[in-house]
Amino acid sequence: MAARLLLVHSPLVSSATWERVSAELARAGYETEVPDLTATVSAGPPYCVRQARVIARSASGQPAILIGHSGAGPLLTAAGELISEGVRGYIFVDAGLPNPGRAWMETVPADLAAQVREMADAEGWLPPWPLWWGEEIMAELLPDPSVRQAFAASCPRLPLAMFEEIHPLAPQWPDAPAAYLQLSEGYQDEAATASDAGWPVTTLMSHHLAMLTEPVRVAGSLCELTGLLLGQNPGGKQNVISR
Repeated sequence: MAARLLLVHSPLVSSATWERVSAELARAGYETEVPDLTATVSAGPPYCVRQARVIARSASGQPAILIGHSGAGPLLTAAGELISEGVRGYIFVDAGLPNPGRAWMETVPADLAAQVREMADAEGWLPPWPLWWGEEIMAELLPDPSVRQAFAASCPRLPLAMFEEIHPLAPQWPDAPAAYLQLSEGYQDEAATASDAGWPVTTLMSHHLAMLTEPVRVAGSLCELTGLLLGQNPGGKQNVISR
């Protein structure tokens, strides 16, 4: 049975980040699904467990390759353990790496953690992610006003508690081959860690939201990495860097 590609968006944004790439992958013959995690951020804790369940349900009875962008990266281990049909591989796209037993706040620089806490209102809510950066930076990432406005409108307010929640332990990780797709300089350390672990690593230097502006290039890189993963054993030492 072929593996379904589950394109997982960061809980900080919305499923819109993957829509264009999903369409390109479907045209290339892949069966894809984009689980929507947006509602999970307003439902209260436990956030990670609820998000992992949504991801796992989207496998719909098939083996899966989990592809996570940005803040979705740390969710993939918990989701993988819930997919009874089996995970054929993991691809981290400009994403954080698994951090079982730790909270997001523990994995980022102290100044960023402090900045996030300062943005929270009295009830513990943060503004939608695009507002963290301001219009000028968002315009650099997404120059097309219609794309930028639609993306911003789809992003939810965020609970501070989600960033402070400790992720479940994952004693079976890694349970399948993994790969990394780097899109921006901000994820150089994660890509280097993946390379040191012997994962296939593709460097497609663009920007963090390249899925929205260069879906053909991103889909092409994912096709290549998917092919590599399906030919590996867990923990395989095949390492590829493309530029």
